Amino acid sequence: MKQVFKKNPKMVKGMPSAVVLSILIHVGLFLLAGMLVVFTVVKKEEQKFEPPTAVERPKMKLRKPKVKVKRTSKPKSTTRIVTKVDRASMPDIQLPEMSGMGEGFGGDIGGFDMLPDLGEVTMFGAGQSIGNDFVGTFYDSKRDREGRTLPVDTSGEAWRNLIHKFLLRGWDLSVFSRCYRSPRKLYATNLVVPVTYSSIAPVSFSDEDSVGALWMVHYKGELVHKEAITFRLWGMADEFMAVRVDGELVLAFDWPHPPLDRRIIGKLWVSDSADSRKYYIGNNRSVVGDWITLEPGEPLDMEILIGDNGGAGSFYLAVEVEGVEYERNRQGGPILPAFKTAELSHDLLDIIYRELPEGEISLTNGPVFCDYDVSGKAPTPKVEDPDPVAPSVTDDSAANGMRMWTMADGRTLEAEFVNIFGGKVVLKNGRGKTRKVPKEQLSGEDIEYAELASPPDLDINFLKNFRQETFSGGFYDIEYWERPSEEWGHFGVQLKQTSPGEYNHELQVEMFVVGSQRGGDKHLLLDRQQFAFNPARAEQRFFEFRSDRKVVLHKYVIYWYYSREFGEKYAGCLVTVKDERGETIAVESSSKWLVENLENLKKLSVGNYMDKTCTRTFPSRPKTLIY
Repeated sequence: MKQVFKKNPKMVKGMPSAVVLSILIHVGLFLLAGMLVVFTVVKKEEQKFEPPTAVERPKMKLRKPKVKVKRTSKPKSTTRIVTKVDRASMPDIQLPEMSGMGEGFGGDIGGFDMLPDLGEVTMFGAGQSIGNDFVGTFYDSKRDREGRTLPVDTSGEAWRNLIHKFLLRGWDLSVFSRCYRSPRKLYATNLVVPVTYSSIAPVSFSDEDSVGALWMVHYKGELVHKEAITFRLWGMADEFMAVRVDGELVLAFDWPHPPLDRRIIGKLWVSDSADSRKYYIGNNRSVVGDWITLEPGEPLDMEILIGDNGGAGSFYLAVEVEGVEYERNRQGGPILPAFKTAELSHDLLDIIYRELPEGEISLTNGPVFCDYDVSGKAPTPKVEDPDPVAPSVTDDSAANGMRMWTMADGRTLEAEFVNIFGGKVVLKNGRGKTRKVPKEQLSGEDIEYAELASPPDLDINFLKNFRQETFSGGFYDIEYWERPSEEWGHFGVQLKQTSPGEYNHELQVEMFVVGSQRGGDKHLLLDRQQFAFNPARAEQRFFEFRSDRKVVLHKYVIYWYYSREFGEKYAGCLVTVKDERGETIAVESSSKWLVENLENLKKLSVGNYMDKTCTRTFPSRPKTLIY
């Protein structure tokens, strides 16, 4: 029997207060939890968003500029040009009395290097990639992977056998695993290394310990052209070069004279062109490669291996496009364009032209092997006609040097500044009468004007600190294998105020150092620095600055191929001093032509070649003794 219970209203009313309180607390907690859940959900909904539809964007290969070359030479005694400063009118160029050249450095060093170092640019490649270049790796067969010298191989037989083994094994780089490998990579867009010392290769890869002999460089990249093209490569090397495209050997060169003839290549490749071994490029006759056809924009893998056994080294890779007629040189051979994947920069042309005779190979024409158009030019922006300029009204009093001077008590005086003498400002009024006014009686603005209008006399002394460095090859100290000795150091300048009176204003000093090309008629900028100097704050009004730039001067002769000396030497200096207004108050120079062409000189970067108008040009080129 189901039992029915009825509610007793008396029991509810009589319910204990603690129970009622407990019920209320639980109800409140449930309500609070519900609010938190609702709040959390709403918050998450507010954070939701729909991602935009993906858009395909074309990718573009970036081309980075390359730079830099650093060529230098030692200072010699200078003839100084002197002009007195007109203190009232202060013309733009004034030449103070000049002292003799000093040696050595001392004291604090200040200033900063204004211009980029161009040493990253070498004939074997640059330190940064532009995306469409060949990655170069340097190997030294004279040392093991840890850099320890291996058994002496002065004959080069082990080196030649190693390269032959590499070719036989399908360009297997593990063949070179025992050799030292430079950690620095170079990125090449061409391969033109005129006849020079073989030691330039390890130096270019920052391998200061390697002698210029028994080395290899392996380049790897892609061969591509924006249009269909059929061409063949021409090559010459001292001592070895091989090119492989899409897994096939298309060109190979080793030294053609017995007993070295075909010691590396063997029967792996033979040219079928009648022009092969017919025309000189560099210090031997070039070989002609196989014909290659590229489809538009379709890349093929390409590898290049070069190497030298010591002494002089040279490498040339040129292009002959099918159906194109080329200008002929005095041998009757074609002047072919260099193989390149980008146009050569002016800096790189400078480096190559220094040792490249004219008529052997062209660096500025021919195809560029890349998959984008390099011939187009950006549209010329439209230049709006400038607004007419209202004619200026000339203040005759200002033109005559007259100005209004304000005394500390508020009185004014129209007069021309003469000089500062004995702590007094000497003024001349319109009637020619002079008046000496103590500086403290003038306004601060007029005191500053008078001080700037009376610049100090400066003794400017040019400095140099150079040393000779020779290089040792240890077991491989063999004649013509060595790296030529170098002279290197730093340039600097001393400044001292020689006139009485305090000059408590900052001066901006700029130093230019110019060298000349050995065996040529061109000059080059060796160093350029700028720094500040306040005579009143310098001890005994003397300041000395030394450039942080290491300048290296070369001097060498490749007597068996060229008819002249190579390198650089010191040619002159120029120092300019400007005040806080930007007015030039002093110029010191070893040569008048530097002063006359100062504005052109300011446009140049360190390493740039120039003529005597300080206009950038290419270096003088040598003449060969072979043909």
